[in-house]
Amino acid sequence: MVRLGAMGDILHTIPAVAALRHSFPRAELAWILHPRWMPLVSGLGLADHLLPFDRRSPLSAFLALRWLNRFRPDTAIDFQGLLKSGALAWFSSPERLWGLAPNFLRESHSALFYTDTCSPLSAHIVDRHLELAAALGASPAPHLPQPRGLPEGSLPTEPFVLAAPFAGWASKQWPIQRYMEIGRRLWLEKRLRLVLNVMPGAPLPSSEFLLRHESGLEGLIDATHRATAVLGLDSGPLHLAAFLGKPGLALFGPTDPARNGPHGNSIRTLRQPGAPTSYRRHFQIAPSMLALDVDSVWHSLAEVLP
Repeated sequence: MVRLGAMGDILHTIPAVAALRHSFPRAELAWILHPRWMPLVSGLGLADHLLPFDRRSPLSAFLALRWLNRFRPDTAIDFQGLLKSGALAWFSSPERLWGLAPNFLRESHSALFYTDTCSPLSAHIVDRHLELAAALGASPAPHLPQPRGLPEGSLPTEPFVLAAPFAGWASKQWPIQRYMEIGRRLWLEKRLRLVLNVMPGAPLPSSEFLLRHESGLEGLIDATHRATAVLGLDSGPLHLAAFLGKPGLALFGPTDPARNGPHGNSIRTLRQPGAPTSYRRHFQIAPSMLALDVDSVWHSLAEVLP
C-alpha cells in the first residue's frame, strides 16, 4: 500500500487500510509512507511493515527500494494516485497493481502503472479509498484504532478549544487577528480558552485570550484528545480531530469540503456560498476565506460547542 503523505491524506487512508487488515487477517501487509507521519499509524496494528520512504533522502530511498525489491507483493495498491506513488508501487513488482481510474486521479498518467482500476461512486476521498479496498474484496472494519500521541508543551487545566491556524497553503488560512476576537468571545461568554497549536518558533501575535501550544505531531495528537472542541482549516489537524470524533467547526474556502472536508458527523463545515474551488497553491489568503467574518464564525462555533 502506498500513501506517502500528507497528514490529512494519511488519516483519510486509515479506514481503507483497516478494512484490508480486518478482511485479510492472514495477509502480510506493508504500508509505504513518509517517515514524518509515522506517529499517526505506529502501534495501530494496521500493517505488518511500515516502510519509511523519503525521496529527498538518498539513504532512505535506497533502503526502501531495496526492501521493496525483495518483498515482491502479490498485490499493490496506490492510494495516492501520483506518478511517484504509482512508480513506487510498480517497482515492487506486484502481480496486480490497483488504483483509481484515471479521471479520479490528480495525475492521470499514474494509471499507466496499474493493472486494475476502480471507478468510485463516492465524492469524499475516504469513501473512495474504501471503494478501492472493496474492489479487492475488503469490507469496512468495525472499529478504527486511534493514535494516542505524547504530551508536549503546556496545555491549560481548564477546558479549551484547539485551533491550528497555519496550513500547507496560505490560501486555506484564516487571518490570525480574527482568532484573537474568537478567543476573547470564547473566554468572556463560554469560559473556554482558545489554544493555538504551532510548530516551535512559529510567529504568533500575543494576546491575553490566546494560549500558544508548541509541539510536533505527537504533541498535537495528545492535545487534540484533550481538547473540548476544535476550530479548524482544511489541514491535517482538522482531519485528525474529525478522525478522533471531536466536535468543532471547519473553515473552508478554495477547496471542496465534499471531497476533502472533515469525514464523519462531529465537525460542521462553514464555507462562503458559491466559493470557487481551486487546488492551486497560493501564498495569500483566498478571498473566500476572508469572506468568513468573525460574527459568522463565532455563531457557527458556539452552536457546536458541547
